[in-house]
Amino acid sequence: MESVRRIERALLALAVVTIFGTVGYLLLGFTLLEALYQTVTTVATVGFREVRPLSAAGQVFTMVLIVLGVGTVLYNLGVILEAVTEGHLRVYLERQRMDKHIAALNGHVIICGFGRVGRAAAEFLAASGHPVVVVDSDAGRLEQLGHGLMHHVCGDVTDDAVLRDAGIERARALIAALDTDTDTVYVTLSARAIRPELVIISRARTAEAKAKMLLAGASRAINPQRIGGRRMAAFALQPDVAEFLDVVMHDEDLDFRIQQVRVDDGSRLVGHSLSELRVEESTGALLLAVRRGAGQPFEPHPPSTMVVPPGAVLIALGTPAELDELARLGSR
Repeated sequence: MESVRRIERALLALAVVTIFGTVGYLLLGFTLLEALYQTVTTVATVGFREVRPLSAAGQVFTMVLIVLGVGTVLYNLGVILEAVTEGHLRVYLERQRMDKHIAALNGHVIICGFGRVGRAAAEFLAASGHPVVVVDSDAGRLEQLGHGLMHHVCGDVTDDAVLRDAGIERARALIAALDTDTDTVYVTLSARAIRPELVIISRARTAEAKAKMLLAGASRAINPQRIGGRRMAAFALQPDVAEFLDVVMHDEDLDFRIQQVRVDDGSRLVGHSLSELRVEESTGALLLAVRRGAGQPFEPHPPSTMVVPPGAVLIALGTPAELDELARLGSR
């Protein structure tokens, strides 16, 4: 990243010198082409004659341009030449291309930290077809990105500028899975400050850290070791139930999925009872539970008399086509 910044600074310095000289000669009465030509030949120390005879003011300006511009141009041309010979230019061009791809993303998920937990989350999201941007300060980790995880930013994720480079303003969610709870809490605070409505999932290593992350603004704080232990216990006690849930949530070859569908205000579902909507008959999806609003508990196997309010979340089981149809009904 430092080599990329050096190239950017070098290009900016060359542009500033060129613009400064061109504008100066324009004010002295040169045409645009003459002013640009005179600037380039001056700072490049080529030694051609002046395009036009210089007045006293023109001579003074040319001396200033030589003093300020020649050293700047020569130094920064050396920086660019070094970048070309050492391969930094290729890194710079790849970074520029990556930035354009990330700038075009909308509704993606940002993964902060590409360790074991971050890698598992990124691979699952990519396999599900969701766009992902991975952020890590270790370039070696990013080199291990697999197919479908081409979007990445190498930098310190505790820097707000890095989060913005990852497109946090347009992201659907952020997963903070850093190596320390301290960094995870800091990123959670920063992300919440930048995007108050963003869904933030934070990895917590201890129960105490989990509480702090929720206070810092995490939508959910997850302890992977605790969840892993519970899943192992579930497989020991109820292996068929655990396997079913595991397959439905993670097996890409299975046609059935469990998915949440948000009911927008103004959708055809709002204000009607479940008996009137006949969700299973009209979409084929099996309604498992309903959450009437944010922060309210889930209601499993909701009664047919329940009237669907705006902002409700439906948890349904079905094929992708059936769930897509339910999502279409839930949209406005």
